[in-house]
Parts: sequence; C-alpha cells; structure tokens
Amino acid sequence: MDSLKKLEKIRTSSPPANFKNNARSIPRNSLTTPCITPFCFFCTMKEPDSRQRRAKIANCFKQMPIRDDQENVLVLSGLWHIAMSHPDDSEFPSLGVFECMASLIQKALNDKEWLSRDQNIYIPYYAAHVIGSYTMKKVEFAEMAVGSVIPPLMELLRGKKMTWVEQRVAVRALGHLASYERTFEALSQYEEEVVRLAMSLASTCLDVVYDNFVGVKDTKMRLKYHSDLLTRGVGGLEMENFKAEEWTSQIQCWSLYLLNCFAYKERSLNIICEEEFLKNLCGMWGGLANHVSPAGVGLIRILCYNKYGRKKIAEMKEVIEYLCNLSRSSDDWQYMGIDCLLLLLKDLETRYKVIDIALLFLVDLVELRDLGDRTNLGEEITKALLLDYSKEKKLMKFNISSKVQKAFEDLWDWKVERRRKEKLISEEKLEERRVLVGLIKQQANRLYCLGEIEEATRKYSEALALCPIRLGKERMVLYSNRAQCQLLLKDPDSAIRDSTRALCLSTPANSHGKSLWRRSQAYDMKGLAKESLMDCIMFINGCIKSDPEVTKRSVKIPYYAARMISKQMEATWLFAMSRSKSHGDQDESTGNDEGPYYKEMMRNMMDKRGLSTIREEPFNGKEEINGRKLERPRRSSKRAVIKRPTSQIGLPYVTIKNDHGIHYGGSKSCEGYSKFSPLDVISF
Repeated sequence: MDSLKKLEKIRTSSPPANFKNNARSIPRNSLTTPCITPFCFFCTMKEPDSRQRRAKIANCFKQMPIRDDQENVLVLSGLWHIAMSHPDDSEFPSLGVFECMASLIQKALNDKEWLSRDQNIYIPYYAAHVIGSYTMKKVEFAEMAVGSVIPPLMELLRGKKMTWVEQRVAVRALGHLASYERTFEALSQYEEEVVRLAMSLASTCLDVVYDNFVGVKDTKMRLKYHSDLLTRGVGGLEMENFKAEEWTSQIQCWSLYLLNCFAYKERSLNIICEEEFLKNLCGMWGGLANHVSPAGVGLIRILCYNKYGRKKIAEMKEVIEYLCNLSRSSDDWQYMGIDCLLLLLKDLETRYKVIDIALLFLVDLVELRDLGDRTNLGEEITKALLLDYSKEKKLMKFNISSKVQKAFEDLWDWKVERRRKEKLISEEKLEERRVLVGLIKQQANRLYCLGEIEEATRKYSEALALCPIRLGKERMVLYSNRAQCQLLLKDPDSAIRDSTRALCLSTPANSHGKSLWRRSQAYDMKGLAKESLMDCIMFINGCIKSDPEVTKRSVKIPYYAARMISKQMEATWLFAMSRSKSHGDQDESTGNDEGPYYKEMMRNMMDKRGLSTIREEPFNGKEEINGRKLERPRRSSKRAVIKRPTSQIGLPYVTIKNDHGIHYGGSKSCEGYSKFSPLDVISF
C-alpha cells in the first residue's frame, strides 16, 4: 500500500533535514538495524495480515502519547506525509489517529520538560497538521475528530504556550471543523472566544511574525525549529524568509476563513462588525504569496449579504472607498468588490449612505460585459444605479450632492436617452459618424504629437460625444488616448476613469495593454500600490501572450515595467507596514532597492504556477460550506509572461531567467523615461 511504502522510505532514509543529528537524536544506524522497540509503528506497518496490522496500529496510537519514545517525531513526520498525500484514506482516522494527535498536543502543552527533550518541539505542529489534513475534505473524518481535538486546538490557537507556527495549523484545522454542518455546533460552544481569537490573529499575525522572525537581523536568534519547519532543508535564508511570508499570509487567510463560517451562519456579527476590525479587513488581501483566498473582501462580501452587516459597512467610509477601488482594478477579486457595492445599493436603508461615493466609481463600469463567468455585469450595475431614478424625480429629497446629481443625469442620458435615439440611426448614418469620428481623432492625434495636450483632450472628448455606443472598439481607443493626455496633465483621477472605461470595452475585459499601463501609472500617482501592481502584471502578461516566440526560460521585460513592478512589490510587501512600525520607512534589513523578495517573486512569476508559491495544500480544500460553494482562485490570468514590444528597440530591459533570478541588460540610466515611454504613444 502507498502508506506503507512512504513510511518505509521515511524510516530507512536519513533523518529529515529539519531533524538535525545531535547527542540526543536518533542514531543513523538505528534506522537500518533490526528493531527491538516494542509497539514500533514502522514495524507494525510491515505486518502482512491486515487484521493484525490494524489492531497493532490502533495499539500504537494508544501507546504513543504515554511512552517517551524518540521515534515519535519520525512517526509524526511520516503520518504528516501520508495525511497530506492521502487525506481520503480512512485507515488511520478509523484506528484512533485523532485521539492520539490530541493527546500528544495536550502532553506538549502540559509537560514543558518533555516538550524540550529530544525533537519533541516539532510534535504539536505535526499533530495539528495531521488533524487538519484529514478533516480537510471528509465530513466523516471531521465527525470522528471533533470529540477529542477541539480543546487542544483551542489551546494552540490561544498562543499562550506555543507560537505562531502552531497557531497556523490550529486555525487551519478549526476552520475545517467549522465548515461542516455536523461539526460546527461542537465548535460553536467556544463561539465568542473562537471569533475573537480569529479576529486578533488575522489582525496581529503580520506584526508578530515580523517582530519575532522575519525582522530579526541576527538569524541565530530565530527559533531553530521554526527555520527547520519552514525550509525542510531546501534553500537558505532567502527561502526561509519567503516561506515565512507565505505562511503568515495563510495564517491571516485561514483566520478569515474561520470567521467566514460564523458570518455565513449570521453568528457573532456584532463582534465581527466592530469598527476597528472592519478597517483592518481592507488591508488584508493575502499578498502575492497567497492568491487563492479572497482574504478580507471575502468576509466583507459575506457580511454584505446580511442586513446588519450592510448597515455597519455602509457607515464605514474607508471600507466603501476600498470596495470602490477594488471594483475598478484588474484584481481577480474585482467582481467581489462590485458585488458588495451592488448589495449596498439595492438595500434602500444603505443605498443613500454609499451612493455619493459608489456612483462616481461604478459609472465607469456600466459598459462592462463579461467578467469571468459573470455576464451582463454592466447592465446589472446600471439597473442598481438607476434603481429609483427618473428624469423627473432627480432624487433631490435624498440630499445628494450636485456632483452626484450631475453624474445621475449623465448616466440617464447616456444609457437611456442616447441608446433610444441611436436605435433609430441607419447604417448609412452610422458609417458617416464613423468617418467623422475618425477625422476628429486624427486631429486630436496631431495635436498630441505637437504637444498641445489640452487641445487634444478636448478633441478626444468631441469624438467620444459623437461616436455611437455600438462602436465599442473605436470608443475604447478614444478613452485610452484621452487617459494618456490626462496623465500628462497630472490628472490621475480622470486617467483612471477613462482607462477603466476603455478596459470595460476591451475583449475580454481588462485586456487592453496600453490602458492597463496607463491606469497602472495613474494608480501609482495616487499612491494605490496594489491596484497599480495588478494592472502592471496584467499588462506584462498580455504582452507575452501576444508573442509566440517567447520561451519559458528566458523572457524580457521592458525596464520601465520592471521598475514599476519592483516599486509596487516593495510597497505591497506583506510585512511593509510591520517593517515601518519597527524600522521606519527605510528598510534596514536590506540594501536592495528592489525589495527583499523581488528576485524570488519574479522567479515565481515566470513559473508555470503563475504568482503562486509552493503551498502545502490548496487553501480551499473543501467544495462547500453548508452547501455554498467556496470561491475558486481566478488569478491564473496573472501568470507573468513578458514580451518586448516592437516599438521598444534599443531601450533598456530586464532579462529574467527562472534558474538565475533577475539580470539587468542594457542601460539603467533612464530616470526620465517613465514619464514618456513608447507605450505612452497614442493609438492611431
């Protein structure tokens, strides 16, 4: 059987890299000499008779917590490998593995002397991980576990006797137990404490890991078993730090996942909707190290499905602005930001608390057609915005600002009046309009080339006013060109608005390269680093997909795009805020201007996994929570694939190779180049 082969390989091979030999370690030759240990788990697995083997395994699980055996660490390491690779195998769960793991965790919590002996410090981590892996997919296994594992897992979650490493696997396992209807109630006995602990862990884990691990300059001061668990002997300091970032992101996302389980059942909403925590949620996005979880916005959306949750969120200006920025980004969770705003707009009790902000953002998305598997999203947005509006009412009784009132009137004229009029236009008239718009665009292009940017902007606006709605491609180019003019006029808000409208008209949505690059620059001007980074990654990805000659092992990125990615990755680094709290704005831990993990992240961008990193398991292990499907990752489109644009000949580049990190090629002295690159040239 596969389990036997895997355990035999672990036992007969040299000890894992994270279990270094010392005076008290297991001697190497003891792994190959005949075993004389009673209740030896590895020998038990060799038993040919299946009935006897099962009986002996059950006995081993009972004896393991009460016997002081140095081999326990190797056994748990083997069980961890099996649980990860065969989580559906019922043999060990049915023979008492959960009771054994719970007892080992409890022993570690109660007996400090035992915990510090030999390699026992690793046992609580592996025991909790085994529990989480077996309960990840099978409700039957969760039911077997729930009676014994919750108290020790709660102790790990509290973090008073163990560390963030154990908290990570504890919150993961508790999240699996909370996912099933049949085991949720057992965990709900600790409801208020679980919710508050998960909120605290999600809010503080970045600072804790940075202060106690990543930000520690003297690596000898780091807990050795943390370093060993993180790398398992693969890679050095850089990999250690990189994995710490990934694990911290998982702690935060799994904590939010646990809160999702309670929020979905409308439990403890008064606690979850505390003002400070809702503000914190806006900064929880998982980072590039964990792209499979919607993180903070996932919980916000669940809260928006509830009347109480909508009321609390509508009162938070910071949350509304975050959702608005997300809705106009190329982030994979863009549709969640849109969903939240639509839910708030459709509720008449919250509609006029958010309309002043939301309308000015969503109006740029009314021509959005398909977004992933969502169809006619623009029409849905239009209906929500015009829910109770008419030309006669004008909504004056709701104390709406004149700017918003004007936006309503423009939207009505555009989506209702103009559409009705243009239905009557004949094909002959349509062609005349097309020719006239083309002539005006040529005039605008000429003015742009002469440096008459304001005049060019007015001409593009004139062309847009005449261009029929059905000429989507022509309007996309006009919006994108006008966005470039607004960038040069230092008007990032208008540039974002126009480039967003252009991207809504592209097929598929968010695929027009020049508009992505222009919006990335505009977001950078406003200090919105994450939105700028997402657009820049999408821009690079789109470039490479259009070049069939690009190889996977060696690609070239235009220098200006590489520099933008470098800047925004540094600004959006998971520990950026924690670092600034500890060291100020200057990163004292590295002299690299491109950020602490730039090279490693760029290598991952080139990898076939896209922007993901090595993960022990998919975050969304189960298919549903109480019948409701979990969100699936949609960042596959972010796989960085790079192209050298044909108009970029002779300009500086960054050459990236998977195996060797990043190597600069060409001149690096182009400080003024970011202000005007070949992609800033308008479309003719």
